[in-house]
Amino acid sequence: MVANGIGVDVGGTFTDFAVWDGTRLTTGKTSTTPDQSDGVVSGARNLMSHTDLLLHGTTVATNALLERKGARTALITSEGFNDVIEIGRQDRPSLYDSRADRPEPLVPRKWRIAPSGEVPEIDAVAVSLLWSFLEPQEESAILRRIRDEHPDLPVSLSSRVSPEFREFERSSTTVLNAYLSPAVGRYLHNLRAKIRAAELASDVLVMRSSGGLMDLESAVALPSAILLSGPAGGVVASAELGRALGRDRLISFDMGGTSTDVCRVEGGTPEATYQRDIDGYPCLMPSVAVHTVGAGGGSIAWVDPGGALRVGPRSAGANPGPACYGRGGVEPTVSDADLFIGRLAPHLAGGMELDLRRSRAAVEAIAAELSLTVDTTALGIVEIVEAHMERAVRAVSVEQGADPRGATLVAFGGAGGMHATALARRLDMAGTVIPPFAGVFSALGLMLSPPRVDLSVSIDDETAIDRAVVDLATKAARRLSESTNLEAVDVTTLLDVRYRGQSHETTVPYEAGEGRAVLEARFHQAHRERNGFAREGDPIEVVTVRAAALGAPVLAWRDLDEVRPVGEPARGTRSVLTAEGAVEATVWWRPGLRSGAEIVGPAVVEEPEATVWIGPGERGIVHPSAALEVEW
Repeated sequence: MVANGIGVDVGGTFTDFAVWDGTRLTTGKTSTTPDQSDGVVSGARNLMSHTDLLLHGTTVATNALLERKGARTALITSEGFNDVIEIGRQDRPSLYDSRADRPEPLVPRKWRIAPSGEVPEIDAVAVSLLWSFLEPQEESAILRRIRDEHPDLPVSLSSRVSPEFREFERSSTTVLNAYLSPAVGRYLHNLRAKIRAAELASDVLVMRSSGGLMDLESAVALPSAILLSGPAGGVVASAELGRALGRDRLISFDMGGTSTDVCRVEGGTPEATYQRDIDGYPCLMPSVAVHTVGAGGGSIAWVDPGGALRVGPRSAGANPGPACYGRGGVEPTVSDADLFIGRLAPHLAGGMELDLRRSRAAVEAIAAELSLTVDTTALGIVEIVEAHMERAVRAVSVEQGADPRGATLVAFGGAGGMHATALARRLDMAGTVIPPFAGVFSALGLMLSPPRVDLSVSIDDETAIDRAVVDLATKAARRLSESTNLEAVDVTTLLDVRYRGQSHETTVPYEAGEGRAVLEARFHQAHRERNGFAREGDPIEVVTVRAAALGAPVLAWRDLDEVRPVGEPARGTRSVLTAEGAVEATVWWRPGLRSGAEIVGPAVVEEPEATVWIGPGERGIVHPSAALEVEW
């Protein structure tokens, strides 16, 4: 285990920091800069002088895709399959909206060429041949030819990026990888150069979508693996906190300035997915099963053509930010509403000053447009954003056959604690936990995350399953050691299984030697849990083998000290507007609260990077881990 490190999580509005010096954790937060590396370096310099590892969660790959700022990319594919990435599957993006269409292919038709064709003047190449997941030799030969002619041109081979069957999804993933590689490479190499020039860290690891860390050069070569780098850290930290609290059914709820990310944790393990669409493009990289909605503290309230109040997905971002930031923003946001009704204080504990007058003016402007009072409008903004987030939680629970009523909501992010209990009560959940360091919890999660390598391969010989499992597990462990100089402390293996003739798979754990009977029983159970039925007795088939090799994280939850109160906890009272009218809420300083301390709502609990609202009839108790458990 590394002695020390810094976790840096870049969001759309803020960049969060968590520094572990081997004995103590310190945190910080700064505004996200247009070039993310500038904010990373300046914020890290304010907190420390040097550390062994900088662990980075970044949105640079996601932003490059969403903003269509990737590379000019060519696709080399088998004869007759040039249009696969455009034809896709015979389903529609929105079943009942005839105007909704698929996104434009990232490779225009003129740059989709046959294996024998000439490579045009472009910035990156994706190579995806029809049978390369079983026979990668031809793709390797194409790579050698391109290297002879264009030695510095980034090339992504489907047999290395995602050696899985289904040519459309594999081609889409490979194209995504090639499209993002130059932009991600420029950013990460620039970041490393700045960090080394400032002598801030010896090495950099990057968070991958699956909830583990990869070395910088691997991230440059495989940027499709970091498309969900940002949200993954908070999910890992939620699972670790759940273990410390003895709770293994959780839903992580990360509400930041721009968006809200939710993910289900079952049996102490984050729900994973091995195929998802990202802005309409299929990606086969493994990831934590995060569902994101455009609902954050900076989400802008607006009036639609029908005269209804709406909130998001457009965000005020970091600059100009909400009206209360005083940086030129004039449109009302969720943060402006929270400040106006009293959940947020004008003088934040972290030192930031908010302008109540500007918030009121912004909310008043939209209230006049709606012909409503300013109080009703502010409460309406809060109600609408909470309804958006409720639908997000339902998407990762009810819609997947999981009952949220037995789960605990782990709420973090700068704005998460202000809306957590209302959200949990809407869904009749078991309770809410606000973790320590809630405002920078995803940055802390980076240090709780293990170095990780994910590999997969589709197979066509079911008699060789055990051999394929052993070979892939060995390869994953070796790859981890080669890329990070760390030995694997755990290697997990899984199989994608389906009923013969089915068009979708269910992923189940499997170790070599467990045998067919164990595999079948495990698959039937998983299929029943996910789909509501199982066809026991029907033949099954294995199509893909998966392996994940994990190293030791920088930090384990047990390394964190128990709560040590600092300062006087009671900070008076203030009026907070609720749907039932104004209430006088007690105000508490969270770092001053002792283990076992009880807070009865209505109450506001403030800390340096976040605020918690405990409503009337709710009760919070401080756990020895410093987590605040809220029930009703």
